[in-house]
Amino acid sequence: MNEPVDAADVIELYRDAGLQRPIDDAGRIAKMLAGSNLVVSAWEDGKLVGISRSITDGAWSTYLADLAVATSHQKAGVGRRLVELTKEAAGEESMVLLLSVPTAMEYYPKIGMERLDNAFIIWRKG
Repeated sequence: MNEPVDAADVIELYRDAGLQRPIDDAGRIAKMLAGSNLVVSAWEDGKLVGISRSITDGAWSTYLADLAVATSHQKAGVGRRLVELTKEAAGEESMVLLLSVPTAMEYYPKIGMERLDNAFIIWRKG
């Protein structure tokens, strides 16, 4: 948990997992990692196979910005465990919330997350 992760490893994982992130911009990925104060990672034989990247205040809310698992390790409980460890690290006082990609909407309830309809957004440019 909070093991240093390299932007190149994260880009490779995001590409493999199909996570829509700016994977052609290593500097932006590095900035995303640097701005995350809670990163939980899963490794196998020195290879990054899963990541949960969050921003937390440790007292009220934790925003789980990215959850990615290598295709070779999907449906093996890695994502569930990454979320469990994220919640553990965030603490009992903090909620864990995320914005889901449309293709993962059915996944999160299966691992114990509750679906809500009260989110708002101001979209980024670029």
